[in-house]
Amino acid sequence: MADQIFPSADNPVPEEAHAGTFSGKGKVQLRYARFAATGRPLKGTVVIFPGRNEAIEKYFETIGELQERGFGVALFDWRGQGGSQRLTKNPRRGYVRSFDDHVGDIDAFVADILLPDCRAPFFLIGHSTGALTALLAAPRLTNRVRRMVLLAPLLTLEKIPVSMTTLRRLTGFFTRIGFGRVFLARRQRTPQRQDFETNIVTSDPVRFARNQAIYAEHPALGLGATTIGWVHAACVAAARVHERAFLRNHRIPTLFVAAGADTLVSTPAVEDYARQLRGASIVTIDGAKHEILQEADRFREQFWAAFDAFIPGEGGDGL
Repeated sequence: MADQIFPSADNPVPEEAHAGTFSGKGKVQLRYARFAATGRPLKGTVVIFPGRNEAIEKYFETIGELQERGFGVALFDWRGQGGSQRLTKNPRRGYVRSFDDHVGDIDAFVADILLPDCRAPFFLIGHSTGALTALLAAPRLTNRVRRMVLLAPLLTLEKIPVSMTTLRRLTGFFTRIGFGRVFLARRQRTPQRQDFETNIVTSDPVRFARNQAIYAEHPALGLGATTIGWVHAACVAAARVHERAFLRNHRIPTLFVAAGADTLVSTPAVEDYARQLRGASIVTIDGAKHEILQEADRFREQFWAAFDAFIPGEGGDGL
């Protein structure tokens, strides 16, 4: 079933791949992949939660690096993106009704794929929207996931003309009157049409070109701009994880990794949040842009040093 994930230029499918689909919340069909460890000793499984408009293929390099460390890897495409079922007639519209639907999909993924088919203990890497969703799902993952590493989580958007609260209210109003599935931006540039010189996610031209090739060769995996409804759902999720009760009840040891040169999400907001969250620590990689795992080697090496020091943690090694 590995033919359900796709190689592209300079981006081969990692070894020991198995891919397929499972039914998420409301029977939405979601594409997943899992990869067995290639290094020893075996240390368990790392679950990857990608960001918005990211597909499994974008993480092939990271998957291989985890496999060499002795970890299996499991991940799936969020509903409405990648190789998973779209939620609107226009497959380029990035839409989700609520991030609670993502949490429901995680429940199904854990029950149907992770627990029966992957080696414990379980760890988690989440990026951007995926990191926000990991936080939202953390109460349900407390007895399943041993540690989490969250990269540049979408807690507060950077350089927006209004506050997150005002943005939530505005997008909520337009969603309620029927505009939730309307593109928020007029320009609907797909990933393969972006220019390196104006991109805000990585300073590495080679990885940027590699990721563009994924969507150029497999355009069905990509999306256009966000919709009003998606932005509202993200704002609601960000507000919920800031609630005092949520902060107080967090139980999973969590390492936040912030990007010092992030212009998409607020790095100071991530640093402040990590200081408030129970059992959390923070590492900021100076000079790195938003997509730390797609960044230049000098930034990625700092991430891996932090990851290796934090995971698997005490008693996490397998045999």
